[in-house]
Amino acid sequence: MDIFHDWQSPALRTPTVLTMGVFDGLHLGHQTIIRRVVERAAALDCIPTVVTFDPHPRAVLHPDAAPPLLQTLGQRLEALRILGIRQTLVLRFDPALAALTAAEFAQRILFGALGAREIYLGEDFAFGRGRQGNIATLRCLGADYGCAAYEVEAVLLRGKRVSSTRLREAIQSGRINLARRMLLRPYGVEGEVVTGRRLGRTLDFPTANIAVINRVLPADGVYVTATLIGGVWRRSVTNIGYRPTVSDDRLRVVETHILDFGGDLYGTSLRTRFLHRLRAERKFASLEELRAQIAYDVARSRRYFRHSGVRRSLAVE
Repeated sequence: MDIFHDWQSPALRTPTVLTMGVFDGLHLGHQTIIRRVVERAAALDCIPTVVTFDPHPRAVLHPDAAPPLLQTLGQRLEALRILGIRQTLVLRFDPALAALTAAEFAQRILFGALGAREIYLGEDFAFGRGRQGNIATLRCLGADYGCAAYEVEAVLLRGKRVSSTRLREAIQSGRINLARRMLLRPYGVEGEVVTGRRLGRTLDFPTANIAVINRVLPADGVYVTATLIGGVWRRSVTNIGYRPTVSDDRLRVVETHILDFGGDLYGTSLRTRFLHRLRAERKFASLEELRAQIAYDVARSRRYFRHSGVRRSLAVE
């Protein structure tokens, strides 16, 4: 996938079928729009293209109300590539970009630089100075450029609209099964393995302490997870929280125990997917009680992975 940060780049490929938005999380609603773009681009012999923004517009216009992002820009771009997008224009959202009227934005970037033939937007999407532009604006302006604009209906799950806000709430409350349904994949985070207090080894369950780069984490607790190591998804158990039994420093950590693995992971980057919540985090009366609970958590995780359907769908070892 070609990635551009300048809408005036002479390397941008046209004509395009495109969509635009932040696409944080790339949930079911986003995926529906992306699939439409990819399918129509193939039918029209155009380049399936996404126009996205970094940082989030609200981080510039209303920083106090800006949401924590589910994905880093790199994770978002990788997901777009997997979904079939061949070209992404990442626009730096700053006061200069925010000052463009909807007509200026569409004429310079969408119709001019990208040569859009069809544009697909989610419901209620707005753009341009003061959010003055919408699907009707594009239909009106596009008539002069031979470009059609279409609105894609929202996706409903359990009678409610799938959105980044709803997805974020599900993850942060620990409802990762609901989040998985909204994503069609398990929610995952990534980060570098850093040196911890090595308490896991004293409890016979060594853990990788992960400095997670994602800003949205599941609720504190213990989870069945899958962790990518050397290109292989391995069975794991992950704790998120403050380790109240062994620590009083109120430092929230993400630590993962890889089942049946004894390699050195310090300094490596890991990806971890959350599959099932086992329990909430709690304080135990002694280290022996904590060790017994961890052993029970690991045993439950092993039972989870014994289901052949789980192993096949996740390709874990």
